[in-house]
Amino acid sequence: MTSPQPRLQSLDALRGLAALGVVLFHYIPYYDKLYGHHFALADSATGLLEFGRYGVHLFFIISGFVILMTLERTRHAGWFALARGVRLLPALWTGILLTFLMVHILGPADRAVSLPQAILNTTLLHEYLGQPHVDGAYWSLVVEVTFYAWIALLFFGLGEWRRIRWVITGWLMLSYAGLIWWSELSAPIDFWLKDLMFIKYAPLFFSGMILYRQYRQLQPDRFDQCLLVLAIAHCLIAYKAPFNVFVLGCYGVFWLAVSGRLPWLANRPLLWLGSLSYSLYLVHQNIGYGIIGWAYAYGLLGPVGILLALGTAFALATLIHYRIEQPCLAWFRNRRAQRPSVAPQSCPG
Repeated sequence: MTSPQPRLQSLDALRGLAALGVVLFHYIPYYDKLYGHHFALADSATGLLEFGRYGVHLFFIISGFVILMTLERTRHAGWFALARGVRLLPALWTGILLTFLMVHILGPADRAVSLPQAILNTTLLHEYLGQPHVDGAYWSLVVEVTFYAWIALLFFGLGEWRRIRWVITGWLMLSYAGLIWWSELSAPIDFWLKDLMFIKYAPLFFSGMILYRQYRQLQPDRFDQCLLVLAIAHCLIAYKAPFNVFVLGCYGVFWLAVSGRLPWLANRPLLWLGSLSYSLYLVHQNIGYGIIGWAYAYGLLGPVGILLALGTAFALATLIHYRIEQPCLAWFRNRRAQRPSVAPQSCPG
């Protein structure tokens, strides 16, 4: 069996592949839907790239896994909040600044936001206040941060997994009910279930958490096994075919990776791609649209514009990763190392 480190590195590689899938989806079929490419797209290629949008769902599964692992290694809620803030916000703020400026320079005009709206994006509260995203991809960051807040509250408030899983059980029941009566929910309930409790995506996070407990070789009881099946089966009704089957396949690939059956994923190119995945996600969509539109305006072929957009997105992502993300994380690790040693809280069964 593969050692734990390569298994977790395989998850980084999966995150990178998922990010690349999202980028290609946005640049080819989704751009064509929004603005129209000037070249014919093969139906088979378009259909394949449509699956890229569900790379975000793989992000959510991985997040559930990683966040429970992080919480069990964290001293208290304050350190968790600081760690998540250092991990997410400096790169996000840089991405917001770059995207705001480049969209106002290159377009598309329908993607531009005002300066106050851009500033509000830095809090990731903008969606709850009815304000637009600086970049369309930021919707998933709002979901991620909301999940962090909920799960930290449960972890540090309830402590024991046996208590936490009862809350998860109720949440899953609401997720199923919300899907069944999706179009009939009244305004206050609609906001709570679809936005604050993100019922379309919460089971992805929860399944990742339960899979983490299995990864730690904590013998799962029948309750946990049933909860995992319930969380995974949710995707079959939450998303239309064949995309629901694709999400189901994401679970399979994810578990093969963490169980050590895909060690070849932990190779240098894919690990590099995984290291850039967050910053790439932050800056690819609207900046890429502007570059593709600029390329068409200057008479360049569509594939050339797409390649220029890809090159720009990777260049900006590399800059953010090495000049913003890594220095900030190094600062945080040094500060944490200087603090008095305190045993992290665990989540006993």
